[in-house]
Amino acid sequence: MTAALAKTREPETEAPQTPPLALEPSPQFVQWLAGLDTSLCLTTYQAGKIFMIGSTEGGRLSVFERTLNRCMGLAVTPGSIYVATQWLLWRLENALPAGQTKDGYDGYFVPQVGTVTGDIDIHDMAVDSDGRVVFVNTLFSCLATTSESHSFRPLWKPSFVTELAPEDRCHLNGLAMRDGRPAYATAVAQSDNAGGWREHRRRGGCVIDIESNEIVANGLSMPHSPRWHDDRLWLHNSGSGEFGYIDFATARFEPVCFCPGYLRGLTFCDGYAVMGMSKPRGDKAFAGLVLDNTLKKAKVSAQCGLVVVDLTTGETVHSLKFDGVVEELYDVATLTGISRPMTIGFQTDDIRRVISIEE
Repeated sequence: MTAALAKTREPETEAPQTPPLALEPSPQFVQWLAGLDTSLCLTTYQAGKIFMIGSTEGGRLSVFERTLNRCMGLAVTPGSIYVATQWLLWRLENALPAGQTKDGYDGYFVPQVGTVTGDIDIHDMAVDSDGRVVFVNTLFSCLATTSESHSFRPLWKPSFVTELAPEDRCHLNGLAMRDGRPAYATAVAQSDNAGGWREHRRRGGCVIDIESNEIVANGLSMPHSPRWHDDRLWLHNSGSGEFGYIDFATARFEPVCFCPGYLRGLTFCDGYAVMGMSKPRGDKAFAGLVLDNTLKKAKVSAQCGLVVVDLTTGETVHSLKFDGVVEELYDVATLTGISRPMTIGFQTDDIRRVISIEE
């Protein structure tokens, strides 16, 4: 099953045409998603899109997308989606009461609050137990939250970073919450120099305990997307294309499976891990990684899409392949209890006609 979502216009010049976007789910992907009464939200900063992936009552794939400039980190709470864009952090609210639908959608997300942060390269995001948004401020190498009077308010930085500076010193990128509090972070290197992480992409990655500021695992290759789930810290060793977990007794990353792509984005659904997979960019940040050699030896090309892995067996059981204009994904989140979501934009009358009253 292939769902073509966009068509290219005839170019006015002889410039190469942009390939159309097509999604190809594995045979049972839609049925699996529908059976969980769940949908997925994902972002791609390369194409500047937020996607909502669900299912229709007729058992077909539902795909809804909106353009958001360089959208990356996602955070989901009941009824709300937070998404980071190039210089704005948006909160979208579901305008539909439980059990109601509109135009066949049971999730109707409206942009409600936009907070200007400036271009600070927000990566992972979460909402803590106090309802506060916490995000990875990659440009300034720290965790931060929003501010009513400034671009952000710093909350924490790694001990090896000596000062806050707009220099992306260690490429801090990942955030794992535990019991409603920031617990672990990932960085590409323990660097305190401007852009210094780029020299240590192959083996310089680390996992940091936020409370103690201790390194709990190192020797990783561009780690991303740490998540605490079922008493384990799961994450991607992205530079080698591996998904796995941290064994705290040995301070080692234990791989569960290999995926043919650069892994980013991770969420969990009923014993399964859902992760994003990207085609590595053709720049220096991705060159020379173990992933390149592994793909060449296996004689396979890097892919872009979603992969569903059984946590018990480590086997890939479902997938959703992206072809065409989208080659990279950043984050993926679960919308529990919503089968077919959508979000309204700013270019139609919907944004001024959808009005809700707080009880």
